[in-house]
Amino acid sequence: MLATLLSGYIVAASLFLVERKQTAPCAGMQIVVRDSLDKHFVNEADLSQILRKAGLDPMKRNMDEINTEKIESVLQKNDMIAEVEAYKTPSGKIKLEVEQKMPILRVMSADGAYYIDNLGSTMALSRRYVAQVPIASGSIEKELSTTDLYKFALFLQDDDFWNNQIEQIFVHPDGDVELIPRVGNHRIILGSFADFQEKLGNLRLFYEQAIPKVGWEKYSIINLKYKNQIVCTKR
Repeated sequence: MLATLLSGYIVAASLFLVERKQTAPCAGMQIVVRDSLDKHFVNEADLSQILRKAGLDPMKRNMDEINTEKIESVLQKNDMIAEVEAYKTPSGKIKLEVEQKMPILRVMSADGAYYIDNLGSTMALSRRYVAQVPIASGSIEKELSTTDLYKFALFLQDDDFWNNQIEQIFVHPDGDVELIPRVGNHRIILGSFADFQEKLGNLRLFYEQAIPKVGWEKYSIINLKYKNQIVCTKR
């Protein structure tokens, strides 16, 4: 009988403490930007300001009045943010865990300047931080930047050799794509983005087999636009 009464008391006390915590004022907000050492698009002050403008600042509110789903939804609309997780801690605080987007290409075109991220969406440039990614310029429409250009940039990101070699991408009005390498004083004419992996595979073989014999300064243009051909223009 005594054990039953004691067990009931413990349950009631636990429920009382939980309810009390839920109705107590928020004890603070803890913000963690997971990849802040690598990227600096957003910080704690930015996130706090977004919540204040949206009327969702958890400070001076009771815990049961705070809607973490709304907090996640508002922050997720920021085009610098990839993922947000907001939750209440046992200590009566709101914790935010934020992951920033990962840019893989910077576009400079008549439509404006912006990044393309690793999921194929656009994101605005930041005054605070410049990502060290390849730059694409020329006749680039948004549709091209989020389709063929995105696939090409994703390939560069995943390939260490080409990620280190290709510095700029220029799209001519006729659609021909020109690449500017970091090593070698030459231009690479890719043509269209069709079969670009095969074209770059042929170019890599050329680099490995021919360049050691003739040197990097031998050619001014290396043209890959014709299938299974490499046409070089001497300097």
